[in-house]
Amino acid sequence: MKVILTEDVAGLGKLGDLVQVKDGYARNYLIPKKLALPANPQNVKVLEHQKNLIRQKQNRIKSEAEKLAEKIEKMSCTIAKPTGEEDKLFGAVTSIDIEESLREEGIIIDRKKILLEEPIKSLGIYKVPIKLHPEVTANLKVWVVKS
Repeated sequence: MKVILTEDVAGLGKLGDLVQVKDGYARNYLIPKKLALPANPQNVKVLEHQKNLIRQKQNRIKSEAEKLAEKIEKMSCTIAKPTGEEDKLFGAVTSIDIEESLREEGIIIDRKKILLEEPIKSLGIYKVPIKLHPEVTANLKVWVVKS
């Protein structure tokens, strides 16, 4: 029997997959637990429509992320920190500092998306990657200066 999965089922498939299963498994487990729908022409048509809507939404989100990436690539953040001898910073510049600096510029990004491998501990210019979308990553220029 062919069924359309309405949720991810381990070992069987993901949401929206059209899979072939044994009749008893579909009738006694998948369909009663609302994990699948029978693959009749009407349900297949609804599935295709939902996939198109999801695809359009994903494309819109990706294009918005690309526009934001262009904006981030053009700008730079300056973060002033107190320093000691040999221009060593007291503390470090972290993703929290970068997030606050971006917020001051009017760009709100979650700090978990800022891919800073380790905190910045010296003065200079750094390129910090920011993952805006699974396929879109922007590089922000960060200037760390004396305060």
